[in-house]
Amino acid sequence: MLNMELARKYARAIFELACEENALSAYGNDLAKVQQTYVDCPELKAYLCNPNVQPEDKKSLLKEVFGDDVREMVLNFLLLLIDKRRMMVFEAISAIFVQLSNEKLGIAVADVTSVEPLSDTQKAELMEKLGRVTGKEVSLREHRDPSLIGGVVVRIGDRRIDGSIKGRLAAMTAELMAN
Repeated sequence: MLNMELARKYARAIFELACEENALSAYGNDLAKVQQTYVDCPELKAYLCNPNVQPEDKKSLLKEVFGDDVREMVLNFLLLLIDKRRMMVFEAISAIFVQLSNEKLGIAVADVTSVEPLSDTQKAELMEKLGRVTGKEVSLREHRDPSLIGGVVVRIGDRRIDGSIKGRLAAMTAELMAN
């Protein structure tokens, strides 16, 4: 709980800085690069979160890895996280930054689960329909679940739209059992 509060504070700080510089998407891209590197290289995360490693060693590694790839302010933010021993909450900071950015830009993220990957046409139609329903620009995150049999399940925030065959069969079963 304390870590999430810390993550919110740091995410809000970098978000406000990005807004002041009118570079929200650039900051988001830089944080996404760092996040992706964190995911692709768990050794990096382990090293940066290790309390036995000297902060100066961590900083020099960050400068070497990200020095030319991210904005100076983002690198300084990462160095601050090292100084404050907060790198263990970087993933949460990154996720919260994305949420804040999406809210500011009027983007709704829809988690779409389907059996097979959606075609570009299906994605475009789904984004258009969801955009009309939400009144926002919609960004899709795709997931796979072979147990759905067919159709899609869409989740936007706390709304869930189940258009899957599995969902329809479950509804029919519940209706038959009720009678």
